[in-house]
Amino acid sequence: MADLQSIWTELGIPANYAVGRGLALQPEAVELVSIGADSQKRDCRLAPGAAQAWRAMQDAATVDGITLCPISGFRSVERQAQIFREKLARGDRLDDILRSNAAPGYSEHHTGRALDVTDGVAPPLSESFERTQAFDWLSRHAVRFGFRLSYPRENSHGFVPEPWHWCWHG
Repeated sequence: MADLQSIWTELGIPANYAVGRGLALQPEAVELVSIGADSQKRDCRLAPGAAQAWRAMQDAATVDGITLCPISGFRSVERQAQIFREKLARGDRLDDILRSNAAPGYSEHHTGRALDVTDGVAPPLSESFERTQAFDWLSRHAVRFGFRLSYPRENSHGFVPEPWHWCWHG
């Protein structure tokens, strides 16, 4: 794993960030498998158990007439840091970034168990996904496959609602 302390210092992540937000460090996945292309035609990868559960959930949704498409899966600590660098470079405030992105080292995407989902119709990474049939289906069925919505409205971690972000807990 990358030198987190150096990354946090570089990005200006507050020393009390994790405690204040109730977040735990997330280990980077060692073994990953492809679940196919994401919404931007990139290879999307998850940890083996999460990948198997995702495929089963996606198949079950398809049987029910629901389309579930991955937007992103595994994301390394370094890639998370790069996202922060890009947002800071375009002038975004760190406080605003930390409301919509976990600091490097704290993202569930590092584990290979989290993925962002769309139905192929709602704009990616948009709260409007919450009003789709796909979100309704996930809300009713995802738990059967070991997935849960990580950041609902008024979540304890202080993130904006992310109806698209689901994490496999087995």
